[in-house]
Amino acid sequence: MTKIGIIGGSGLDNPDILESASDVSVETPYGPPSSPPKVGKIAGKDVVLVARHGREHTETPTNVNYRANIRALKDAGCDCVLATTACGSLREEIDRGHLVVLDQFIDFTRHRSITFHDDFEPHGAVHTGMADPFDEKLRQLLITSCRAKNVTHHEKGTVVTIEGPRFSTRAESKMFRMWGADVINMSIAPECILANEAGIPYAAVAMSTDYDCWKTDEAPVTWEEILEVFKGNVEKVTSVLIDTIKALD
Repeated sequence: MTKIGIIGGSGLDNPDILESASDVSVETPYGPPSSPPKVGKIAGKDVVLVARHGREHTETPTNVNYRANIRALKDAGCDCVLATTACGSLREEIDRGHLVVLDQFIDFTRHRSITFHDDFEPHGAVHTGMADPFDEKLRQLLITSCRAKNVTHHEKGTVVTIEGPRFSTRAESKMFRMWGADVINMSIAPECILANEAGIPYAAVAMSTDYDCWKTDEAPVTWEEILEVFKGNVEKVTSVLIDTIKALD
């Protein structure tokens, strides 16, 4: 039976969605994951949940131990990973509360461990293909769930990942739009990269919470405003996630 890993982002990491939940103590070659993995069931499926930023949201985006999180899910026997994340919108049509089923990323991070391969064995170089980093089967299941729930969503989207915790300058926000990014966040890279290196199919659904700061007809985003959008939309993301898990073989 498929075992599903979930990486819950800010405001989207509620362990109460699991039945018969219990913590598992885990250590990896890269240190401990952000939170002790919580194992349980959703719709009869085995699920392992890791809170990306820790259960008390103490891990800043740049300092999340992404390698340990992915390695912990792999060691737990997860066959795939579904991730949730908050994002800022870089497009007028992606409004607050809309969901985006990501299909591409731009990695604009600079201070993170982005690979499991810190060195190569002699004549054993490893270069992981990343042309289509998000698993298409999982993406389609997320899209189908959004349609079934009548949730406003976008079936494709390029996310640019920046360091955190600061938000963008207007110049950066405008640059990312010119690059072709649709949304912006602080965590999909290197998480998606590492899942691909580990051979785990990975997909992510992003919730738009704001318009970053490129829109000059409204005030720049604040963390308090983001939290308000979370509160109004977290059940929407959770229901899409649960329906997707139900549909997995």
